Amino acid sequence: MIIGLPKEIKDNEYRVAITPGGTRQLVESGHEVLVQSGAGEGSGFSDGEYKRVGARVVPSAEDAWGAKLVAKVKEPQPSEYGLMSEDMILFTYLHLAAEKNLTLEMMHRRVTGIAYETVEKADGSLPLLTPMSEVAGRMAIQVGAQYLEKQNNGRGKLLGGVTGVRPADVTILGAGIVGTNAAQIALGMGANVILLDIDAERLRYLDHVLHGRFTTLSANPLNIAEAVKRADLLIGAVLVKGGKAPCLVTRHMIKTMEAGSVVVDVSVDQGGCIETTRATTHSNPVYVVEGVLHYGVTNMPGAVPRTSTYALSNATLPYLLKLAEGTFAKTMQAHSSLAKGINVFRGKLTYKAVSESLGLEYTSLESIILG
Repeated sequence: MIIGLPKEIKDNEYRVAITPGGTRQLVESGHEVLVQSGAGEGSGFSDGEYKRVGARVVPSAEDAWGAKLVAKVKEPQPSEYGLMSEDMILFTYLHLAAEKNLTLEMMHRRVTGIAYETVEKADGSLPLLTPMSEVAGRMAIQVGAQYLEKQNNGRGKLLGGVTGVRPADVTILGAGIVGTNAAQIALGMGANVILLDIDAERLRYLDHVLHGRFTTLSANPLNIAEAVKRADLLIGAVLVKGGKAPCLVTRHMIKTMEAGSVVVDVSVDQGGCIETTRATTHSNPVYVVEGVLHYGVTNMPGAVPRTSTYALSNATLPYLLKLAEGTFAKTMQAHSSLAKGINVFRGKLTYKAVSESLGLEYTSLESIILG
């Protein structure tokens, strides 16, 4: 199969979908890989490295997008909509629950859209979302600590404090991959951490394995309001598989925070779990609401592309090989985890959580393939 690897164009997005090492495996498996010139530069991979492993470096985005299977990192941007074509398989992070226009475009163009974030194993885990969730969770604390500094209009608090001075208070909503990684870094830096979730068993487990100034709370409205009020740094880390994140923090709650406190809503690419959150970019990452700094960058891991690209490619490559190895229908029947990743197919919306979030008609994948 011909596989296209276009250069990412989202604001300050430096990742690339496949490393040269991953490309070698694809080529050795008999596939042709078209790499847009410069696609790997942001992650430190030259065109020459891709050429040496057997890829064909092509000059334009149109060339890379012309492949049967296109592998990306982030969702297509509006200027790329015209590059999508019927019967193309697009394999990338889509986050369609927050992207109605993109969803409609993909349906109109009859693109087969497989979202990394909804590929799901039998045990319910999300193997292609996990590595970037790890990165984003850890980055959330780095970013929050930076914006707490006074020159960035923060409260001027050191996350871990010093002898005789209280550390900062970090509140984390959600105890999944993002929340757990955020808690690990915050605790490692010496902060006071409150972690909230609705899953008591998950909180019980983390209570055993995480150590430091650490409190677990059930994520009910009263506990959330109290934990938000005392937070110097508030991390939104709530996930609904494939769907829009629920709004757990109201504007009124944000008003109770001290001026110069910081919000980092990692769930912003799924709409955000904080009422005052809106999507931002690496070029213009923060804004202020009710005296509180808000960071809503939707592609946080793009700031550390060397780490992120390796982590992403390691996870996606086995699935990419499966997608390229046989007919589409047989591949979906043989690999149910990949089938769960299909959000759009033959002009239909085939992921229920996305349809519910956007108010669009849902069609089961089985009814299309077997119909």
